[in-house]
Amino acid sequence: MKACLIAVGERAPEWLTTGFADYGKRLSHWLPLELIEIPPGLRGKNRDVARAAADEGVRVLAAIPKGAQVVLLDDKGRMHDSPALARRLAHWRGQGRDLAFVIGGPEGHAPAVRAAAHETWSLGPATLPHMLVRLLVAEQLYRAASILAGHPYHRD
Repeated sequence: MKACLIAVGERAPEWLTTGFADYGKRLSHWLPLELIEIPPGLRGKNRDVARAAADEGVRVLAAIPKGAQVVLLDDKGRMHDSPALARRLAHWRGQGRDLAFVIGGPEGHAPAVRAAAHETWSLGPATLPHMLVRLLVAEQLYRAASILAGHPYHRD
């Protein structure tokens, strides 16, 4: 099983790219995690925001691996503490499917992407910068995988 994080947005700051790569490396033997960046739709004066979000949605859907379990990152999703996320990861592993975690653009997820999702996951009620969510997802997946492996990274 492998996972990808599909994220609308480009050019993350170096510190964030380094952090994501570090957790990706740590995760590599438990759950290989690939970042797929989707260029954002054009926004600005006299631009159709709904059209930009729909265009992003088309590119996101094209990036989802065939047969993958699709999990949207969304503030209205289900929150998991670390042990619960580990149980969720064990469940996903039991399904034997690849995972696709999706971070939407400034307006959130396009309706077509929402329709393709199997579930939603919230990192909490606070509004977080989308670039930072990339790093948090990688760290939380590493923490969940380490719990399942009995690794001492997570301490109660």
